[in-house]
Amino acid sequence: MTMRTVDLKIEDIAFGGKGVGREHGKVVFVPFTVDGEVVTAKITREKKQMAEAEVVDIKTRSTKRVDPPCPYFGQCGGCAYQHIEYPHQLELKSRQVRDLLQRIGKFKDAPIRQIIPSPLAYAYRNRITVHAEDGVIGYFRRDSHRLIDVEQCPIARDEVNRRLADLRERRVPDGHYTLRAKVDRPLRGRLNTRPQSASRHFSQTNDGVANALRDLIIELVPPNQELLIDAYCGAGFFAKALMGKFQRIAGIDWDRFAIAAAKENATAKETYIAGDVEAGLRSALQDCDLQKTVLLLDPPAAGLTSQVRETILDIAPATAVYVSCNPATLARDLGDLRRRFEIQSITPLDMFPQTAEIEVVAELRRYN
Repeated sequence: MTMRTVDLKIEDIAFGGKGVGREHGKVVFVPFTVDGEVVTAKITREKKQMAEAEVVDIKTRSTKRVDPPCPYFGQCGGCAYQHIEYPHQLELKSRQVRDLLQRIGKFKDAPIRQIIPSPLAYAYRNRITVHAEDGVIGYFRRDSHRLIDVEQCPIARDEVNRRLADLRERRVPDGHYTLRAKVDRPLRGRLNTRPQSASRHFSQTNDGVANALRDLIIELVPPNQELLIDAYCGAGFFAKALMGKFQRIAGIDWDRFAIAAAKENATAKETYIAGDVEAGLRSALQDCDLQKTVLLLDPPAAGLTSQVRETILDIAPATAVYVSCNPATLARDLGDLRRRFEIQSITPLDMFPQTAEIEVVAELRRYN
């Protein structure tokens, strides 16, 4: 079948990074475009309701378009937005959060705060994982499991790129290699012990935004509270930052390696439990003053299970703060949780500039 070409006006950029055009009402997704552009695109995959395409020519170029600094951009599967100026990336991500909340969560007018930008648009990652196979060291190509040979990664810090250069000079066996800059702060999220897991395996990949995220959560949590229940607590990054506001802290996570790390320097007021989050959550919520309890949620990209949502709705604490790395599952969960909670604020953060990833924090208060 001959692949046909179409001329499209790019109306928007969807969550995930692809431009959205329409041909006779059918949605056509085109990566590496900017909203407002007119492009000629080649249809590569077509279904009844939508199609995928690749840019052949940009007929009307957006003033927001810039030249990507990375020679691998477009081939590498990591970055989606290097062709878009940074302030506009922030506008797009804010709009995507609003659209997902409206479409999935049915929020007509969500209380979205201004997005918190990254202090650095490049050279921010203090950790990368590269793969080695048959002498090639780098990242996976876009939409494939083939590797692209990478000499340097512009979104990684200089120290990480030096480690990459050292790795490339050695003859290393095939496998995965995590290269880190020296970071003295505690780990956030789960430890990188089981890379096959669906959970959020990262330390503070972007220090500047991780610090802003921690400060935001400290600001959102009311003072003089009795109990913090930190569900999906990882190694206790948030719990340890919030200790001054609570008499007791209970952290729950299925990852026993992360829990072991959280326990290493725990104080008498901290308790960390390795096990099923839903069971641990129900147990902790039944044994507390709900008026003086704050629930902190930081689930993996899949969001909260229906059982966890039901437990939260069944035994609702006065305050909940939800940290999400996937605004689509956040929108679904908040749509359910608003049966008992008012959504006070939603704050997007740009933890991963140049990529399609968006971090979001939602502040919830139980209806009295």
